[in-house]
Amino acid sequence: MSRVLIALLLVCLAAMPALCEGPLRMIMPQRMYAVPGVEMSLYFDNVLLHPNSDLLICDVDCGFGAQQDERWFGDPPADRLGEHTLTLRLLNPQMEPYEEVATTIEVVDPAAGTGESITVLCVGDSLTANSTISGRVAQLLAADEAVEATLIGESGPGGDSGNRHEGYGGWTFDRFIHAWEEEDYREISGRMRRVRSPFVFKAEGAEEPALDFQRYLDANNDGQAPDFITILLGCNDTFSGNEETIEEKIDTMFANADTLIAAFRAAAPDTQIGLLTLVPPAASQDAFGQNYGCSQTRWQYRRNQHRVVEREYETYAGREEEGLFLVPAHANLDTVWGFPRANVPANAYADTKISRMTNGVHPATPGYRQIGDSIYCWIKSRLATR
Repeated sequence: MSRVLIALLLVCLAAMPALCEGPLRMIMPQRMYAVPGVEMSLYFDNVLLHPNSDLLICDVDCGFGAQQDERWFGDPPADRLGEHTLTLRLLNPQMEPYEEVATTIEVVDPAAGTGESITVLCVGDSLTANSTISGRVAQLLAADEAVEATLIGESGPGGDSGNRHEGYGGWTFDRFIHAWEEEDYREISGRMRRVRSPFVFKAEGAEEPALDFQRYLDANNDGQAPDFITILLGCNDTFSGNEETIEEKIDTMFANADTLIAAFRAAAPDTQIGLLTLVPPAASQDAFGQNYGCSQTRWQYRRNQHRVVEREYETYAGREEEGLFLVPAHANLDTVWGFPRANVPANAYADTKISRMTNGVHPATPGYRQIGDSIYCWIKSRLATR
């Protein structure tokens, strides 16, 4: 090791107390869900808000799985069903703890839901519109010998894939509760785009359109309430936030979220609703430069996203008796290898090509599949209680 590297290491170690104090914020899921045969992960950077999180020393204690540089991961063995505590400690170089947080990992019996026939509705923005998340959920449920499942929705490839959803690029909670046009779709910039919320209708004789989830169900699920609804929104609601505006944006987002959830609940009083925690962005500023030029930084959006998750737990945790659950999708997403990359020249004159991340908030297929895994494991946990 060179003298320069040794000196840098010594500086970092000496600065460890400062690194672990002040700016560090942690938001550990209160509960995670796992099913044998499906890998589940806890990525440290996703629950630690710190610009130098890779310099922090993490120590995980859990009855199954393994700790790697950037995560704990585990495919729970079938003989470890039930609840397990996972403890994450932050240590200094002398192995003294600065911070300790814990979560409960619920390992669910793969046979949960045996003999049941269920319907699932996935609601979201462009992450859902990509159809890979719902496709992964459909794939896992189709392979599940215990339960028969149908995904409902007016978007997605459908067909033999069974992949349906209500996901639309750029949408917010506000659009799902207010967007109204006489037609469902309109050509915009050469593409047909949805312009009316699938949940908003104008009743005969009414002056104004309104949310009517029952009418949606009449058209898409034989009038029956779905067994499960998942909601993955918030990116567009808060993307442009900064330190002065983020709280107000979250206030507005949550007010609209409450309206949408209430509309679902009015027509589907027994439906289990899973609100997915807002997922983190790609790990590199390269991705934000590629997509947004100089209009947004990765660190600002990461701070926005972390604050959303903090407030999601403050506002929506502990409401399981209402049939409302937080699904900790933010923990189980690889922000390094789960997002798109491209090999590009290092600069205009370089012959050498390097790997740069190319999308700030939209995962690649592996990342989308991890979000789908989180949804599936949550659904199985709820089936285990029925």
